[in-house]
Amino acid sequence: MNPIVVVHGGGAGPISKDRKERVHQGIIRAATVGYGILREGGSAVDAVEGAVVALEDDPEFNAGCGSVLNTNGEVEMDASIMDGKDLSVGAVSAVRCIANPIKLARLVMEKTPHCFLTDQGAAQFAAAMGVPEIPGEKLVTEKNKKRLEKEKHEKDAQKTDCQKNLGTVGAVALDSKGNVAYATSTGGIVNKMVGRVGDTPCVGAGGYADNDIGAISTTGHGESILKVNLARLTLFHIEQGKTVEEAADLSLGYMKSRVKGLGGLIVVSKTGDWVAKWTSTSMPWAAAKDGKLHFGIDPDDTAITDLP
Repeated sequence: MNPIVVVHGGGAGPISKDRKERVHQGIIRAATVGYGILREGGSAVDAVEGAVVALEDDPEFNAGCGSVLNTNGEVEMDASIMDGKDLSVGAVSAVRCIANPIKLARLVMEKTPHCFLTDQGAAQFAAAMGVPEIPGEKLVTEKNKKRLEKEKHEKDAQKTDCQKNLGTVGAVALDSKGNVAYATSTGGIVNKMVGRVGDTPCVGAGGYADNDIGAISTTGHGESILKVNLARLTLFHIEQGKTVEEAADLSLGYMKSRVKGLGGLIVVSKTGDWVAKWTSTSMPWAAAKDGKLHFGIDPDDTAITDLP
């Protein structure tokens, strides 16, 4: 199998010109990291974890150190990861004071008999595993403080404007042995209630991976994604014989018509076909395959370059 990695930086509203270059660089960096792991013989799980760690460490993206703030001005993060070889899953929700929730999700997958740990239990497990704790305020950026203030001041706060939700970060990969995996990580939505959990850590909604079909990571309005089980729905269409492109259009179209939800997704099939699709205004994405890097942000701005 020719290895492939696809990454996304979240389905969102328009991205300002000054941010675009930084977002481009961040998404390209993540894809390059993931592809480098695959080229050196690493597994699909290693590749998606590596790519998502790169995005969690980049303050331009809503995950890790760029996470948006809840109504109390704090960061609570969600993440999940899945190995398509044996359907192993690890997920965490409402975690605080760690730099890389995706690493903790992988530890849940590999070091516990469980699939999903939350809040205090996840924190205790992180400590037991030697995951460094960092002060909560270290994850809070000035930009996200301003976002929260703006959100609180807008009177129509109850209206769920999907465009304001800065999405998630995610990655899917197919390795040389034919194994697939996904990883998704997020800070959630601005001004969310304390303890709110979206689609990201929920397997079947925020992502799914199965060697018999492929792997997917989703982004967008979490509540909408949960309602339609977006990840598994898309893979179901592929199982039914649809192309990755058709499957993406069908499931995103259904989410839009049925629950008025906007979002995006990245998919790689077991045969190495891939797609990045979205109904939100923009979705930064990049794909690395056969020594080439494809990337874009807006619907018609795909660029292709040689990988270093």
